Parts: sequence; C-alpha cells; structure tokens
Amino acid sequence: MRGVIVTGPPRAAAGDVEALAGFGVATVHEALGRDGYLGPDLRPVQDGARVAGTAVTVLCWPGDNLMIHAAVEQCHDGDVLVVTTTSPCTDGLFGELFATALRQRGVRGVVTSTGVRDVAELRAMGFPAWSGAVSAQGTVKATAGAVNVPIVLGGHTIHPGDVVLADDDGVLCVPRHATGDAVRAAEAREAKEAATREAFRAGELGLDRYGLRRTLEDLGVEYLTAQEYRRRQP
Repeated sequence: MRGVIVTGPPRAAAGDVEALAGFGVATVHEALGRDGYLGPDLRPVQDGARVAGTAVTVLCWPGDNLMIHAAVEQCHDGDVLVVTTTSPCTDGLFGELFATALRQRGVRGVVTSTGVRDVAELRAMGFPAWSGAVSAQGTVKATAGAVNVPIVLGGHTIHPGDVVLADDDGVLCVPRHATGDAVRAAEAREAKEAATREAFRAGELGLDRYGLRRTLEDLGVEYLTAQEYRRRQP
C-alpha cells in the first residue's frame, strides 16, 4: 500500500450536515431506501450520543496507529474521524489521548472498525466513539498507511468529506454529493412517521394503516379461535 496523506479534500455542505444531525440513523437509513448503514458490529461506548460530521478517513495497518497521529493534523471543526485497517484488527488503536487532541480541533467523534480503549475516560470526557471492539491491547507506530482516501467499513465505501451519522442504533454514511437529497428524504420520512405515530396514539392498527390484512390473506394466514386451533392439533 502506498503511504499518502491527502490534504484539503472537499467536504459536504455544512448546512446539510447540520440538517442531517437532527435525524436519527434509523430514520435516515429508511429514507435512503435502507442504504448506507455500516452494520451492527459498530457499537457506541456510551449511551445517548448522536453525532453528524464530515469524514476524515484513515487506513492503518493492524496493530499500528501511526496514521491516526497523521490524521489529527488533517481534522477540522465538524469532522468525524473514521478508521479502519488493511486486515481485521481488534487492538485498541484509539484512546483518551487521541480524543483529547481531536476535541481541541472540534472533531465530533470517532468511528473505527478496530478496538478502542480508555473507555471510562472517553465516557467521562463525553467524547463519542463507535468501535468494532473494546481492547486494552496497545499498538506500535511504524507502518505507513493513508489519510483521506476511500476506505471500506461494513461493506460500504466511505470517501473523505462524506457525512457520517452515528447514534445508539449504529453508524450511517451519506455520500457527499447526495446530502441535499438525503435531507429532503429524511424530512419526508420524519413527517410520515409523525403522522403514523399520531394514528397509533388514536388507536389505529398497523395492520390497517399499512394494508397488511391483505398481505396476511395472500400468505394464507388464518384466524382461528382457541377451540378451533386445539381441534386441529395432532
């Protein structure tokens, strides 16, 4: 792998980032046709955190966090650091000292397919982190990697400057060129969910609101009384 640090990549429009920050990951995921979710393996080390920011991407070698040190310099206010490795790694590549340095630069959080450590300290300082593992295992700083190049997490390619959303439900990536459409789709989805919520509060059933009775009928699902069901048992 060629060692490279790309400086000044284009970032998604700040207004779109802030608009997307108002929606949950699940809402935006549904609005985008169930696309962009990075999978269930990335879990938060804290409860209740929600962030949205532009991706600064990092590709490291397993057990080596040299390129995270290089990436800190490339981070701006409103970014989210996104880290992966050239092959699977659960070592603790990220901890409290990195979080301290990133917070000074206005970084909103970190997403990493690797491990994090210093979890108690990260929680105490309120620095949001999503990771594939928690591990006290340390690292070396010896191998070249890349910063601000396309990387793959959860089967999705993340480009520098894409929007990363993360909350208790997981992590989502919205391509930089599609953020405006994503905002409009999320607004429509939220309005639809609000109308459904009010209908459910008024007593309407999902079976009726979503037209699912016909689906059950087409699938051959029967309604039986308890007595009828017992009579059919062998």
